[in-house]
Amino acid sequence: MTRFRPCIDLHQGKVKQIVGGTLSDQGAETNFVSDHDAAHFADLYRQQDLTGGHVIALGPNNEAQAKLALSTWPKGLQFGGGVTSANAQQWLDAGASKVIVTSYLFQDNQFSWRKLDELVEVIGTGSLVLDLSCRKTDRGWYIATNRWQDITNTKIDAANLTKLSGYCAEFLIHSADVEGLQGGIDDKLVTLLAEHCDIPVTYAGGARSVDDLAYVQQLSAGKIDLTIGSALDIFGGSGVTLAQCVAWNNQSHA
Repeated sequence: MTRFRPCIDLHQGKVKQIVGGTLSDQGAETNFVSDHDAAHFADLYRQQDLTGGHVIALGPNNEAQAKLALSTWPKGLQFGGGVTSANAQQWLDAGASKVIVTSYLFQDNQFSWRKLDELVEVIGTGSLVLDLSCRKTDRGWYIATNRWQDITNTKIDAANLTKLSGYCAEFLIHSADVEGLQGGIDDKLVTLLAEHCDIPVTYAGGARSVDDLAYVQQLSAGKIDLTIGSALDIFGGSGVTLAQCVAWNNQSHA
C-alpha cells in the first residue's frame, strides 16, 4: 500500500521548502522557511511514528541541523546530501536509518559502478538508498545531480532500474521539474517506476493534496510511496495537513 513519507529539507542551515528546479550556488526560489529547527520536525514525525522519511541537505552549512534531526529520532530518518563512501558510516552512526546517495556516484556526468561497489562494500546494500532524482527531456527522464542542475546520461528506464535495484534497499526519486510547484505529480514517471521497480520506492514532486496519495496508490497498485512537502500545513501549505497524512497511513496499514 502507498504510504505517506515525511521529509526535512535543509538549505543554508534552515528547514525550507524550495522549488527544486531553481536550486543553484546562488540560492533557490523558496516556498517556505521555518522558524523551527530540524529537531522540531523530527520530533513531530517520531510522535506519529512516521518512518522511512528523509532528511536532505541541499548544499553546505546543513550538517549541524541534519545531525540534530537524526539524534532526535535515531534510526527514524534517512539522510542524504554529500554522502560518500568515506563518510557514509559516520551518518549511520549519527542516527540515520539509511544513507541516500546520488552525485557522489557520478564522475564527469558518467555513472561510476566502481564507486557504487566501494560504497556497498563499506555499508552494505541494506543501508543504502539510491537517489535517482531526475529531469525530463524529450528522450525520457534522466538522473540529475549537483542539486538537480546537471542532467547526466543515465536514463530512468527498465534496464537501469533493474540493475541498480540489486545494489540498494530503496530508491528515492524527486521529479525535479515539478518539485515544490504543487502542480500535480508526474503520473507518467510514477507509472514507469511502478512497472519496473521491485524494491521500495519513494516519489516526491508536485503533490498538492491528500488525494495524491490515493492517486499514487491507484497508479502504482500501492508499490510507490509519496512524499508531500510544500503543500503540507507544517511547511506553510494549505493543500493537506500532517494529520490527514497520518490518518491515511493508519487507514492503509490497519
